[in-house]
Amino acid sequence: MSTSSYSEQPRSLDAWLSYLEQIHTKEIDMGLERITQVATTLGVLQPAKKVLTIAGTNGKGSSVAMADAILRQAGYSTACFTSPHIVDYRERVVVNGNMLSEQAHCDAFSAVEKARGETSLTYFEFGTLAALWLMKQHKLDVAILEIGLGGRLDAVNIVEPDASIVTSVDIDHVGFLGDNREDIGYEKAGIYRTGKPAICGDPKPPQRLVSHAQALGAQLFCVEQDYRHELDEHTWAFMPCSERGQEYLKPLQQLPVPQLPLANAPGVIAALQMLGLPISDEAMKRGLATAAVPGRFERWPGQPEVILDVAHNPHAAKYLHDKLMQIRRTQSTQGKVLAVCGMLKDKDIKSTLAELTPAISHWYVASLPGPRAACAEELAGVLDSMGQKAQPFMQVAAAYEAALAEAEPNDILVCFGSFVTVAALYEHKGRAFNGR
Repeated sequence: MSTSSYSEQPRSLDAWLSYLEQIHTKEIDMGLERITQVATTLGVLQPAKKVLTIAGTNGKGSSVAMADAILRQAGYSTACFTSPHIVDYRERVVVNGNMLSEQAHCDAFSAVEKARGETSLTYFEFGTLAALWLMKQHKLDVAILEIGLGGRLDAVNIVEPDASIVTSVDIDHVGFLGDNREDIGYEKAGIYRTGKPAICGDPKPPQRLVSHAQALGAQLFCVEQDYRHELDEHTWAFMPCSERGQEYLKPLQQLPVPQLPLANAPGVIAALQMLGLPISDEAMKRGLATAAVPGRFERWPGQPEVILDVAHNPHAAKYLHDKLMQIRRTQSTQGKVLAVCGMLKDKDIKSTLAELTPAISHWYVASLPGPRAACAEELAGVLDSMGQKAQPFMQVAAAYEAALAEAEPNDILVCFGSFVTVAALYEHKGRAFNGR
């Protein structure tokens, strides 16, 4: 579809988002030629003085949040680009901890629309360019960019990073990235750059990831090989553990255990130490202590306690299971764990649910909206094949209310399976998203 004239452009953020859904024939169109051409016209290929890109199957959002919190505690101006959003599109671009106005996003979309001419862009490509444009306006110290899908051909990878993190490598997005860790690792290693710090937080890095980083001449630092962490009763330590690690990385002691997955924190520290910006030990500690991400093991206190998690693949589900068991071990009373679950049908549903079945007493499964959604009966059928009984519901809110009605005060109600599932509960409870 060709560009519209300025007078015909959408006037509101909702109208813009509706327009973006219509202007490209594919939801995902891999390749960087089209978006690079428009980015060059816009002048957004250097959105900040420093750029940190973060890819991985799991742990991206947590790593973005920890890096952002540490940098802001150190006095740097930052912006984060993440996706998808939970409730409000504006969650995707957060500047110095705050969402921007709807008008700012409309201005960004207008700038992209004028720059693209006849070039076709997907919804995500358009949004990526708009995010980079917004960052450029703020003259920031650091832009932290989450790679939404894979790495090598992701729209965000048009930007040249000063350091990059691959948090973990597991099976997800099979149709685009491959059905094995070696192929997926190669795709994610596409965010590494020649001569630049390349952090890998996966304790068993695929050989293709390592080989690609070495062939590029990237400065590869791998967890358990070049750096590691040690956990004691109340704190943890970051420790270089190779000759290269000891040459470039600084040990840190008595770090607070973050609210977010600890496994992602050492990679963030390694990347920030290699970014070339002075950061005090105190800023590291304060950032780790305060970092949080809505929808990632988010706890709503009360009786029963409600826990929201966007876990939608086996790796994330295993982490969720382990966290639930940890809570149960530390509580004096032993209630049940009830699960509200909605998933997309292009995920590894059986393996994801299997990771949690040992922890769950009762299942309440829900259909999600949209063509990618798995229906409740499909989820119930998968659970039935594993000897688990589940009650199906047409909507997440209905499943949640049914579970809530049957829960005892000492129970835990965990709601997981997709960003869409968590978004439905935010909307159902009327909760506002206030950025990071």
